[in-house]
Amino acid sequence: MSVLIRIPTPLRPLTNGQNEVQETGGNVREILDKLTAHYPGIGERILDEKGDVRRFINIYVNEEDIRFREGVQTALKEGDELSIIPAIAGGSR
Repeated sequence: MSVLIRIPTPLRPLTNGQNEVQETGGNVREILDKLTAHYPGIGERILDEKGDVRRFINIYVNEEDIRFREGVQTALKEGDELSIIPAIAGGSR
Protein backbone atom coordinates (compact mmCIF):
# COMPACT_ATOMS: atom_id res chain seq x y z
CA MET A 1 0.00 0.00 0.00
CA SER A 2 1.35 3.42 -0.89
CA VAL A 3 0.97 5.88 1.98
CA LEU A 4 1.63 9.62 2.00
CA ILE A 5 3.71 10.68 5.00
CA ARG A 6 3.59 14.30 6.12
CA ILE A 7 6.93 15.41 7.55
CA PRO A 8 7.00 18.18 10.17
CA THR A 9 9.32 21.13 9.67
CA PRO A 10 11.92 20.07 12.30
CA LEU A 11 12.44 16.72 10.51
CA ARG A 12 12.56 18.04 6.93
CA PRO A 13 16.36 18.42 6.86
CA LEU A 14 16.46 14.61 7.22
CA THR A 15 14.17 14.14 4.18
CA ASN A 16 16.16 16.52 1.96
CA GLY A 17 13.66 19.32 2.62
CA GLN A 18 10.62 17.33 1.53
CA ASN A 19 7.41 18.03 3.43
CA GLU A 20 5.79 14.83 2.13
CA VAL A 21 7.21 11.46 1.16
CA GLN A 22 5.68 8.20 -0.05
CA GLU A 23 6.35 4.78 1.41
CA THR A 24 4.66 1.41 1.12
CA GLY A 25 3.59 -0.82 3.97
CA GLY A 26 0.67 -2.63 5.52
CA ASN A 27 0.87 -0.97 8.94
CA VAL A 28 2.46 1.99 10.70
CA ARG A 29 5.46 -0.08 11.92
CA GLU A 30 6.35 -1.08 8.35
CA ILE A 31 6.12 2.53 7.20
CA LEU A 32 8.33 3.76 10.06
CA ASP A 33 10.88 1.03 9.35
CA LYS A 34 11.07 2.02 5.68
CA LEU A 35 11.18 5.71 6.51
CA THR A 36 14.10 5.03 8.86
CA ALA A 37 15.91 2.99 6.20
CA HIS A 38 15.45 5.61 3.45
CA TYR A 39 16.17 8.70 5.57
CA PRO A 40 19.08 8.13 7.99
CA GLY A 41 18.69 9.91 11.31
CA ILE A 42 14.92 10.23 11.23
CA GLY A 43 14.37 7.03 13.22
CA GLU A 44 16.22 8.33 16.27
CA ARG A 45 14.01 11.41 16.29
CA ILE A 46 10.75 9.43 16.09
CA LEU A 47 11.53 6.18 17.91
CA ASP A 48 13.08 5.47 21.30
CA GLU A 49 15.82 2.90 21.97
CA LYS A 50 13.21 0.10 22.18
CA GLY A 51 11.75 1.03 18.80
CA ASP A 52 8.58 2.53 20.27
CA VAL A 53 7.25 5.90 19.19
CA ARG A 54 8.67 8.57 21.48
CA ARG A 55 6.10 9.92 23.93
CA PHE A 56 6.39 13.47 22.56
CA ILE A 57 5.74 12.35 18.98
CA ASN A 58 2.16 11.96 17.80
CA ILE A 59 1.34 9.90 14.74
CA TYR A 60 -1.97 10.18 12.98
CA VAL A 61 -3.48 8.05 10.23
CA ASN A 62 -6.09 10.04 8.36
CA GLU A 63 -6.32 12.50 11.28
CA GLU A 64 -6.85 9.74 13.88
CA ASP A 65 -4.24 9.27 16.63
CA ILE A 66 -2.76 5.77 16.44
CA ARG A 67 -2.74 5.65 20.26
CA PHE A 68 -6.52 5.26 20.08
CA ARG A 69 -6.26 2.52 17.47
CA GLU A 70 -3.70 -0.31 17.40
CA GLY A 71 -0.58 1.83 17.87
CA VAL A 72 2.19 0.97 15.42
CA GLN A 73 0.23 -2.11 14.38
CA THR A 74 -2.52 0.14 12.96
CA ALA A 75 -3.36 -1.24 9.52
CA LEU A 76 -3.01 0.96 6.46
CA LYS A 77 -4.69 0.93 3.08
CA GLU A 78 -3.82 2.46 -0.27
CA GLY A 79 -4.05 6.25 -0.19
CA ASP A 80 -3.93 6.64 3.61
CA GLU A 81 -2.12 9.67 4.99
CA LEU A 82 0.23 9.39 7.94
CA SER A 83 1.16 12.59 9.81
CA ILE A 84 4.09 12.84 12.21
CA ILE A 85 3.50 15.64 14.69
CA PRO A 86 5.96 16.53 17.45
CA ALA A 87 4.35 17.79 20.65
CA ILE A 88 4.73 21.51 21.27
CA ALA A 89 5.19 22.93 24.73
CA GLY A 90 5.77 26.31 26.20
CA GLY A 91 4.72 29.69 24.91
CA SER A 92 4.37 33.14 26.34
CA ARG A 93 2.19 34.34 29.17
